[in-house]
Amino acid sequence: MKKIAILIALAAVFGSCTPEKDYRFDGSISAEVLDNYLSRAITISEFLTPDEFLNEGSYPDRQADVDLILNTGAKFVGRAIYRWGGEQVLSNPEFWDGAKKLADQVHAADPDVIFQAAVFEAIYKKGVDQVKIPAWVFEAFDLPVEDRCFRYDDMIFPEGLGVNLWGVDGSVPDIRQRETQMWFLFLITSYVNIGCEAIHFGQTYWIGHEDRQNWAVFDQFLTKVRAYASEHARRHIVLFDAHAYCQGMMAGDRSLLDFISFPLRAKTDTTVHLGACMEVGWKDAVYCKTGPAVMPSGWSCEHTPYLVEFDNYGVTDHPGEWRMNASGLPDFWGYDEITWFYSLGEGRREAFLEYATKWIRENDPAGHLQMPGRRGVTLGHGPGQFFMGRAVEKSDAVPYGMGLEKTIIKIWDN
Repeated sequence: MKKIAILIALAAVFGSCTPEKDYRFDGSISAEVLDNYLSRAITISEFLTPDEFLNEGSYPDRQADVDLILNTGAKFVGRAIYRWGGEQVLSNPEFWDGAKKLADQVHAADPDVIFQAAVFEAIYKKGVDQVKIPAWVFEAFDLPVEDRCFRYDDMIFPEGLGVNLWGVDGSVPDIRQRETQMWFLFLITSYVNIGCEAIHFGQTYWIGHEDRQNWAVFDQFLTKVRAYASEHARRHIVLFDAHAYCQGMMAGDRSLLDFISFPLRAKTDTTVHLGACMEVGWKDAVYCKTGPAVMPSGWSCEHTPYLVEFDNYGVTDHPGEWRMNASGLPDFWGYDEITWFYSLGEGRREAFLEYATKWIRENDPAGHLQMPGRRGVTLGHGPGQFFMGRAVEKSDAVPYGMGLEKTIIKIWDN
């Protein structure tokens, strides 16, 4: 009894007896620390992209998202900077200078925060062909330095896979092509130089379609990038993830990824409008399916860790309605996942976040739900139907705020 009384007295003085989560790493990351980061993950799309380089033209009240990160204790900020088209701005030093200033602002308040950049499965000729190749990119591949720009035509699949998939002269890059590797090296090292410590690779099963047998090309390329990060990254490591299904990217028993990311893949519940539930085995969801691996930091696990996020990919011709698809299963209310979530409205959004987090924790501790902080919502077709749904409070500056901060704090504090 005396010992318990002492603990209570100490708690009164110093606060909760629950130990603080450990976010320390340098050169490698332990399973525990990685899990701690994934348990505090939030998507804030293009948070680091300066206003003048945003496709939508401005980022109203960006400070509200700075406050969101610091108030909630978010530690992993997903998709914080990337390009999907408009690659020509990467030749502008103001793009990189502005992004670094934003990253430095947050790191000054919380140096533990990881910013994730993204390198996607899309390149556009009119953008890529305007980006000058720095001399150090040639040198990294033991090539003579040339005064030229990247070549879109040298990055695409010679077999035609994914060519013009994103419209005329918008294609999937092929990791086997040296020009693609040079492009990715330029992107990743540039993101590392502004303070990013994680890279999302998008659909690697597309980018590496002809490399999937043993991922030999990707393995060699990531080894080169990790060597750069070991010298230049903030904490001498960069974390890689991708939408790589439950199999991940395995070279023998080694995972090339530090964790897997995948869409939420909730199941349509047609008994209530916009209803959804979580279910193991639904479609291609990753729950309880990730396998054993030796991770890049050297430790082994029985189930590769993963994040699930509210994906966005556009709206159907029947938004807000569910219909049976070709496989005989109901589609997801005619929306992508983040648009469905936004459409739930106040009260139901908060309840779903609490439900989904609890369900994942109870059914598969290897996984975590990435909170929706800022992501493109598509309510329908036409002007004004696309906007950035945000977790911060609704205001004149942020008309599409969802007011989720208190709920995120409640979930993470639990």
